Amino acid sequence: MATPGTRALTVADSDDQTRLDQLLSHEWPDLSRSQIQRLIHDGLVAVTGRKLPIKSSLRMSPGEEITITIPPPAPLVPVAEDLPIGILYDDADVVVINKPAGMVVHPAVGHAGGTLVNALLHHVRGLSGAGGDDRPGIVHRLDKGTSGVIVVAKHDAAHRELARQFHDREVTKDYLALVWGTLKPGHIMDKAIGRDPRHRTKMSSRGGRTRSAVTTVLEVEAMRGVSLVTVRIGTGRTHQIRVHLSEAGHAIIGDDTYGGVKRHPLAHLRVVSRLKRPFLHAWRLTFQHPRTGTPVSFEAPLPDDLTELLAALRDPEQKTIS
Repeated sequence: MATPGTRALTVADSDDQTRLDQLLSHEWPDLSRSQIQRLIHDGLVAVTGRKLPIKSSLRMSPGEEITITIPPPAPLVPVAEDLPIGILYDDADVVVINKPAGMVVHPAVGHAGGTLVNALLHHVRGLSGAGGDDRPGIVHRLDKGTSGVIVVAKHDAAHRELARQFHDREVTKDYLALVWGTLKPGHIMDKAIGRDPRHRTKMSSRGGRTRSAVTTVLEVEAMRGVSLVTVRIGTGRTHQIRVHLSEAGHAIIGDDTYGGVKRHPLAHLRVVSRLKRPFLHAWRLTFQHPRTGTPVSFEAPLPDDLTELLAALRDPEQKTIS
């Protein structure tokens, strides 16, 4: 997100007759094209000698002065929404949710509503404030396209203890994924992960500022060209499982961002084209209860779209590797 403040630019000779929006996009790549268009539309981009409002298509002349004012982001205050969520467990300290695929965990730019937080505010009485006003109760996250178990804190003491456990890697996180090809149980992927230097919306091991990440394959069920794998992550980096499996040559089926969608699969695998999101499910979460210290474990059943796909793929002659 762009830093609030004022920026100034003098149009160079080489930029003569360049469109305003194109010039700004080239000069400040941290601003997306849509952000630039919005700033211009809102009258926050000024050009000396030009009357407001100005257009994105304005052709610039050498020597003209451009000023951009980037306002601070508006605070996101979520409101309660009656959205369906599956509650796996609920007590005075925590609530454990089976998050559906397609739901963002907390409000953000482009997702002011329809999030898990909006649903929690409707269904759950009392949520911790330690995560901020826009993330009440949220200790950890799952990608929008990922379904499965997520634990939410009901008060600040529970939030701090759960956050400590995640930070100290005391939480066990097991996922189910359907991938292309076949891996072997025990395979460990430990490439450090950071922001992809060429695609800022993606993560990869090629970035200059990476952080350690470990993903271990626990079980593999082979199905003639694809495999259902159980993986455990020792860290919780953004897109970690998706990146590790993709870079190992076994992209998650349905994950168009990391190469998991094949346009022309073999005939017996065409059924996977029905899937509209990555086949990735947070199956089991194990942690110490923040009040009692007792180890607790919660499992979320596979949702219907993933269960139906597996049923269509399975064959009595398939081989199970364990």
